[in-house]
Amino acid sequence: MKPQMVRNHALKALSVVATVAVLFASNPLSAHAGPIKGKKATIVSDDQVTVQYKGSDDNSFIFNVVFENPAAQKFSLILKNDEGVVVYQDQFNDAHFSMIIRVEKEGKDIHPTFVIKTGNKELTRKFSVNRVITENVEVTKL
Repeated sequence: MKPQMVRNHALKALSVVATVAVLFASNPLSAHAGPIKGKKATIVSDDQVTVQYKGSDDNSFIFNVVFENPAAQKFSLILKNDEGVVVYQDQFNDAHFSMIIRVEKEGKDIHPTFVIKTGNKELTRKFSVNRVITENVEVTKL
């Protein structure tokens, strides 16, 4: 592979990684639900959820969603697009949840929002992904 192509590919990958910004936002815990049928109500904290950008392929950006849920309580994973429209939603009750999510490349910039919802508590992770494509041109006189 030519050095220019390697530099170009590395520059593209570096540009995508460098422009991914994580905005941590969560709703404050404003109310606690009482125990249901003798079960102790567990409080979900912000540090139990991790969403990491893992890279990209030709068609999508790849994220890893991890939720440490020691009480194995039922929760929803929700993915919203730029307009706030839900594009994925499912329920789980894993104690150690981990899932790879592929967000389709739909243009130059995307702003996905990941939400973990348990009862009346929502933990939100927002991302801004900006694709920068560069072109290296080298002219050599023969």
